[in-house]
Amino acid sequence: FALVLYDFTAEPGNNELSVRAGDTVAVIDQTGEVGPVWLYPTSPLDCVIADPKKESKLYGLKSFIEYQVTPSTTNRPVNHRYKHFDWLYERLLEKFGSLLPIPSLPDKQVTGRFEEDFIRMRMERLQAWMTRMCRHPVVSQSDVFQLFLTYKDEKEWKSGKRKTEKDETVGPMMFSLVEPEAAELDAAQVCEQYSRFTKSMDDGVRELLNVGHTHWKRCTGPLPKEYERIGRAFRNLSTVFSSSKYPGEETLTDALTAAGKTYEEIALIVAQQPQKDLYFLLETNSEYKGLLGCFPEIIAVHKAAVEKVKEADRLVSAGKISSSDKRSMNQRSSCMSYSLQAEMNHFHSNRIYDYNRVMQLYLEQQVTFYQQIADKLRGALSQFTTL
Repeated sequence: FALVLYDFTAEPGNNELSVRAGDTVAVIDQTGEVGPVWLYPTSPLDCVIADPKKESKLYGLKSFIEYQVTPSTTNRPVNHRYKHFDWLYERLLEKFGSLLPIPSLPDKQVTGRFEEDFIRMRMERLQAWMTRMCRHPVVSQSDVFQLFLTYKDEKEWKSGKRKTEKDETVGPMMFSLVEPEAAELDAAQVCEQYSRFTKSMDDGVRELLNVGHTHWKRCTGPLPKEYERIGRAFRNLSTVFSSSKYPGEETLTDALTAAGKTYEEIALIVAQQPQKDLYFLLETNSEYKGLLGCFPEIIAVHKAAVEKVKEADRLVSAGKISSSDKRSMNQRSSCMSYSLQAEMNHFHSNRIYDYNRVMQLYLEQQVTFYQQIADKLRGALSQFTTL
């Protein structure tokens, strides 16, 4: 009937999506203090992206950058172009997009794409993206992700790609793989709670990005220029004082010159600082902006399921579906809510770890920054004699 939530029990061969025997099951552990959590692998997966090389094909007509990707499980590097990462993203989005956030890849730049700075930055961002995927217990153990990291030769890569592209267990069908079966939950309340939080966090992240980018521009533009102007003004005043030829004032004029030079040195320190601390804060927030951008669609899938369950009450009253059908729909809706809770617990634990780490780094670097300036100013102060 038309109101079936998602037909998790469709039979093979009847033109409906079905789950093949032997498919990986995304298992959830029910014992966590915070509620349902994904069952994490005993050995966390990691990978390193390195050694970008410019390669070409078609007798040099087509050029591209190839990266070496080395997983912690095999320590055997595999080679991938950006388009392979893009293929992986599309497959993960198709398979898991209804279940969990798959953030977009860093933008593919066409002009200037072989410049060293761009290659370095894109590699760093691909590394961050892959690290996040490695940290996810469902994504990291999936066949498509393992193929990407561990294929042995071109033949295995191509056959694995073909198999993955024919995978029918994608999108909402992924909820059928969640075990054990959940007890009934208030799906509407779960949806609303996470919808509010992700929207509020998205607003907070965007605000921090806007403030951070404005501060970066100020630190690399107007602020150093102000320090340079102060430094020049001190040195110019020193030159004026020197022209008086008044005996015994060399100590003052030399100290003024030193103070001017100090402010010019501070200008350089200020201009270089954002790269040492603000950069990492902005990168982390950009990552989370990408993750948070996935949640409206995920939550929309859950809200649609909640509405279908509500509609089922009316259909039971009208005699169009049985109470058994209604119970089955409730169970499926609870299973989806169960998955959403597990995903949000994963998101929260990562959020706490990531922001704790990046804020420590930011503030440590800020302390060093202000200590450097204070040391410079103390040095300038020591040049002046006490009268």
